[in-house]
Amino acid sequence: MRRFLPLLLLTFAIACKKENSNSGGTVEQTYMDISYRTGTQQKMDIYLPAGRDTTNTKLMILIHGGAWTEGDKADFTAAITEIKNQLPDYAFANINYRLYSNGQNTFPAQEEDIKAAVTFLAGKKADYRFANKLVLLGASAGAHLALLQGYKFANMMPPQAIISFFGPTDLTDLYNHPGYPLVPSILAGIIGATPTQNPSIYSTSSPINYVSGQSAPTLLLQGDADILVPVNQAYLLNDRLQLAGVTHQLVIYPGEEHGFTDPAMNDAISRAISFLHANVP
Repeated sequence: MRRFLPLLLLTFAIACKKENSNSGGTVEQTYMDISYRTGTQQKMDIYLPAGRDTTNTKLMILIHGGAWTEGDKADFTAAITEIKNQLPDYAFANINYRLYSNGQNTFPAQEEDIKAAVTFLAGKKADYRFANKLVLLGASAGAHLALLQGYKFANMMPPQAIISFFGPTDLTDLYNHPGYPLVPSILAGIIGATPTQNPSIYSTSSPINYVSGQSAPTLLLQGDADILVPVNQAYLLNDRLQLAGVTHQLVIYPGEEHGFTDPAMNDAISRAISFLHANVP
């Protein structure tokens, strides 16, 4: 599930590069391993640009993938410098969250952590000096969490845009129509039940069930040969967004699996940056 990350980071390093601004009276600052809760995994890295202010500086939250069982914010760390160069008017929060392991941290632990991280950051807007302009970006399980936070808890800190790299959108459908045979058992372990045993937790953990006419503009990037998160997951959410009248784009890459190769990745990054420019003033 994580093989796409090196390519993603490399592509971020070469796409739409811009220069940093050092105006505005504030210097660039970085804070590593900031605790937003007391657990060892409940930490984030925060990157604040020079010249930031509470009117114009946007905040992008990065959420790593790994099937809710592995992965780390370090997956994005190598590309942060170049991402900052491309989006100089953004602050960034690169988040860790509790991972499921051996019956511990079953869902909704991960959902609760993202919510807690956003709550923490919302309370720090004046201190860190960024505006109420949030972007959520995630990959795979991280995309699921980004979509869930953005739709389900939109009133906390309303996102301006959400970008999903092949994220699960409907966990009941994913359980019942897996592209990979082990997915149902993985989901049952992480959630602690099957959909038959506990349909409510599958429903409340599925971003698709929280789409409304006020949902944030959403970009869905998906390969049609993905067996871990089948392309139907993107189609289902696309249909729900269209029905609700939400600004969105669905980009399907023929032959791409759970992780894009060139030139699909180059195109995906280009579309993500263009989507941000168009929807986050």
